[in-house]
Amino acid sequence: MIKSMTGFGRGIYDGEKRTVTVEIKSVNHRFLDFNLKIYRVYSKFEDKIRAAVSSKISRGKLDVYVSVVNKQEDGLDVKLDRSLLNGYLKAYGVLRDEYGLKDDISVMTVARNSDLFTVNKAEEDDNEVYADIEKALDLALCEFVAMREEEGRRLAEDLLSYLSVLEQNTKKLKELSPESVKEYRNKLEERIKELLEDAKVDEQRLLTETAIFADKIAVDEEMARLSSHFAQFRQMIESTAPIGKKMDFLVQEINREINTTGSKANSLEMSKTVVEMKSELEKIREQIQNVE
Repeated sequence: MIKSMTGFGRGIYDGEKRTVTVEIKSVNHRFLDFNLKIYRVYSKFEDKIRAAVSSKISRGKLDVYVSVVNKQEDGLDVKLDRSLLNGYLKAYGVLRDEYGLKDDISVMTVARNSDLFTVNKAEEDDNEVYADIEKALDLALCEFVAMREEEGRRLAEDLLSYLSVLEQNTKKLKELSPESVKEYRNKLEERIKELLEDAKVDEQRLLTETAIFADKIAVDEEMARLSSHFAQFRQMIESTAPIGKKMDFLVQEINREINTTGSKANSLEMSKTVVEMKSELEKIREQIQNVE
C-alpha cells in the first residue's frame, strides 16, 4: 500500500557507555531533502546515517536529530591555562584597587571564563559508537515507517472513495451520450418540419446530420481512456514502491480527458456530471501531494 510523506519516529538505545536518541520527522517535498543535526564530534557518521535513512525513505523533507550522551567520564582531561588565569586575576585586582570595586572574586567568577579551560576527550572506538547510533536509528526508522504506512492506508481509503465517484460518473456519461444524440435528432426533425411547414422530411439527410453530430460529441474514446487510467490508478494505490510522482502525472492525464469530455458535452446533465468529476479529481490531486 502507498505511504504518506508525513511521519515521526523516535528511537532510544540505552547502552553501557552511552545513551543515543534519534528522532525523525518529515513533511511533504517533491524530492528527498535531508537535514541532519548531530554533535560535531560525531558528524563523521553523517554519510552512514544518510545512507541508512535513504534506504527506507525516498521522498519528503526530513529532519533527523541524533543525540549521544556518554555515561562514563573516563578519558576526559580538563587542563587549566595558568598564564591566562594569572592575567585575569591581575585584571580583577586593577578593577578592585583602582576603581574601588568590591572584592568578590570566587572560583565561580573565574570559571565563567570558559577560555581558561581546555577539554581533551579520549578517542572512542568509531565502530562501537556507530553501532550504538545504528541501534537507536533502526528503532526510530521502524516507528517512522510504521506511521507513514498507517497514514498511507488512510490516504488510500480516501483516494479509492474519490476514484469510485469518478468511475460512477464515467458510467453515467456513457449512458448520457447516446441519449444526447437521440435528443438532438428529435429536435432537428421537429425544427425541419416547422421550417418546411409539415413537408416530408428527407430521412437520409436527417440521418447524415445526426451522424455528423454524433461523431462530433462522441466521448467513447475519452471514456475508454478514463477507464484505463482509473484501473492504473488503483494499481498504483496498492503499490509498495514510491509512486507519488507517477500518480501526479496520471492525474494530469485524467484531467485532460475530463476537459475534452466537457468540451463535447451537449446536455445540461452531462455538463453537471463533468463538473462533479472535476471536483472529485481536485480532491485526489490534493491528497496525492502527500504520497511518497
